Amino acid sequence: MLKATFCGACAALLVSVSAAQTPGSNLGFEVANMREDLRGLVQRVGELTLRVEQLERENSSLRRATAGLDQTYATVSQLNAAIADVNQALRSGDNATRDQAANAIKELARQTNAAVDSLAKGMAQRAAITTPSFTDDFPKEGGQYTVQRGDTISSIAARTNTSVKDILNANRITDPTKIQVGQTLFIPGAK
Repeated sequence: MLKATFCGACAALLVSVSAAQTPGSNLGFEVANMREDLRGLVQRVGELTLRVEQLERENSSLRRATAGLDQTYATVSQLNAAIADVNQALRSGDNATRDQAANAIKELARQTNAAVDSLAKGMAQRAAITTPSFTDDFPKEGGQYTVQRGDTISSIAARTNTSVKDILNANRITDPTKIQVGQTLFIPGAK
């Protein structure tokens, strides 16, 4: 209803403003501005009307959802009775719970022992890890090299004109993939 009344008043205003226009005056410009303002107001009123209708629907939905909730309450004596019942159930259930926990612990211990036995059997079947043997047949003269980001033993060997084997033996490196940035290596034969 608000929208219809407002739109009727807007239309009357537009008609009266159109009648007041005279050629060659600023009045035409002002009328055009007023028309644009009026169109903006009409649009805004339409948006507000839609929003009010949406809020009314949501309010109605909330009323239906909360209908009867004012009747759902408990007295203090009812709450005390419920708590007493829960405490009684807990006391009677303690023995049963204790027995269930003991059985669960026994089963867990059995499964753990079976897993440990399985691991032990698997370890017995694995081949023994051998440590590499190092030799002293590399040049005893050389230089120092500090490992940089992206270096590998083979790239260092190529850069310093020495062999990977000599670098591994001289520095007693068991795993060539585990060199670290900043680590200093002796490079046999480097100048």
